[in-house]
Amino acid sequence: MENCLFCKIIRGEIPSTKVYEDERILAFRDIAPQAPTHILVVPKAHIGSVAELNEENAQVVAHIFATIAHIAEQEGLVNGYRVVSNCGPDAGQTVGHLHFHVLGGHELTLQMA
Repeated sequence: MENCLFCKIIRGEIPSTKVYEDERILAFRDIAPQAPTHILVVPKAHIGSVAELNEENAQVVAHIFATIAHIAEQEGLVNGYRVVSNCGPDAGQTVGHLHFHVLGGHELTLQMA
């Protein structure tokens, strides 16, 4: 998608602090972190949200989660971390590209509206 913020980051049009990259995914630090460690993991193929996952594109999520475990270890998140994906505006999704927040670095509380 031409105007998608995360697609622009993937294409290198907008700078990011990369944590991990391979042929299918990119992980980078959030510019407005909600925890000491806050990393976004996105597929390079544009998928709007969890609601757009199907049999043809769902395999990227398995790859993302396997990579999240590696990233968490690399980041020293030995006491745990949280993985979150918001789906739609009512859930707080502000960028229309599937992404997973990896949050850690201190004890996280459960906050639900």
